[in-house]
Amino acid sequence: MFVKNQLTELKIEDITDTGEGIGHINGFTVFVSRAVPGDTVRARIIKVKKTYAIAKAEEILVPAAGRVEPECPVAGSCGGCQLSYMSYASQLMLKQKKVEDCIRRIGGFADVPVLPILGMDNPFGYRNKGQFPVGSLIRKEGAGDGKKEPVLGFYAGHSHRIVPTKECMMLWPGHEKILAAVREYLLTSGAKPYDEETGKGLVRHVLMRRGAATGQVSVCLVVNGRSIPKAELLWESLRQIEGVVGLCLNVNTEQTNVILGRETIPLFGSVTITDFIGDVAFEISPTAFYQVNPVQMKVLYDTALSYAGLTGQEVVWDLYCGIGTISLFLAKHAKRVIGVEIVEDAVKNAKANAKRNRLTNAEFHVGAAEDVVPRLIAEDPSVKPDVVVVDPPRKGCEKSLLETILSMEPARIVYVSCDPATLARDLRILADGGYRVDRVQPVDQFPGSVHVETVVLLSKVNTYKE
Repeated sequence: MFVKNQLTELKIEDITDTGEGIGHINGFTVFVSRAVPGDTVRARIIKVKKTYAIAKAEEILVPAAGRVEPECPVAGSCGGCQLSYMSYASQLMLKQKKVEDCIRRIGGFADVPVLPILGMDNPFGYRNKGQFPVGSLIRKEGAGDGKKEPVLGFYAGHSHRIVPTKECMMLWPGHEKILAAVREYLLTSGAKPYDEETGKGLVRHVLMRRGAATGQVSVCLVVNGRSIPKAELLWESLRQIEGVVGLCLNVNTEQTNVILGRETIPLFGSVTITDFIGDVAFEISPTAFYQVNPVQMKVLYDTALSYAGLTGQEVVWDLYCGIGTISLFLAKHAKRVIGVEIVEDAVKNAKANAKRNRLTNAEFHVGAAEDVVPRLIAEDPSVKPDVVVVDPPRKGCEKSLLETILSMEPARIVYVSCDPATLARDLRILADGGYRVDRVQPVDQFPGSVHVETVVLLSKVNTYKE
């Protein structure tokens, strides 16, 4: 049995969904931070549980073939890019294997081929959104030694300890000027960083978002209140930065780990930004869901469009439609698109985006799809779908929704997933309900992280035509 602070040597065989290497000693599982599959490491035990131990790699005895020195100066401390110690080619191989393993092991699809993953030419600078927690650190050296000063950065892995960061290699060039402007504002305005332990303080997070096609940037401070002191000082700095079109506040006065509150207050300029997917324009608010990688988002949606096989005559249902990104992307190629989303504000955005693009064949409804779909079909049988598209959250589709989809008997189902395990589980249910899994296409939407997107085409047995 292991004890805390014990040193041990082991080979890393796999990696968890949160980026820890997985090794075994005499059948006992050890999770090792800063280790990647193929490494042989000397690790120090940090915590011992009944069935596993947690350790930290202190020395790489034999590096994996794909191990590299990270380009980011805070790699290993920041909890964001779990695969920064792997070459990009190795990252793609790992994600490919992850999808294949889930499809085979969880889904039970031994004969379904998984197509080669679609990666990026440049796996850096791709993110159009950044969220930076704000806190305080005690200065330990130099002038003002012992005094608290504001700090912006990212949370360390599995903690809420802030790793100070001046820039992120995954964000667009220029975002570092926004961080510098906010930090200077905190130093000079009297606005205090939020303290999670006491619930006191004002500024909790800095949220910034950029439209890749337009260059428009919005800045939003998440605050423990409804105003900030000397707001005009911050705006005067921000408006000098290329692309910045607005500053707003998001109100979060709850003592919670949830980042965003429900109310957003405009301060200066525009709260929203505009971006394009292909030739479809979207107005995006600070709190709206929007894919963070615009390059791979186009790849993802082009794949979904191809799998939908639209000729202009189909009725398409988009379940979990959000602000209508996939719905409107498909609407130009379909007879009619019906989106369903449980978040009311997202449906309002979707309707506004349809109007903005003059797409009169797209409509949106608020509610759980398993409730909305049967009601609409009972009212008008002509809306029965030819194609159903789903893009659920990480937990996958609700079982009742899968049953609803099966009852509609669409010719094709396009499943867009951000979690291979729940995808494989849901594919098994759909296959047992009379569908064939035709194509599985992984897409690397998040270079540097363990996450992978997948697009799957399913067809109704005996109705699909090649």
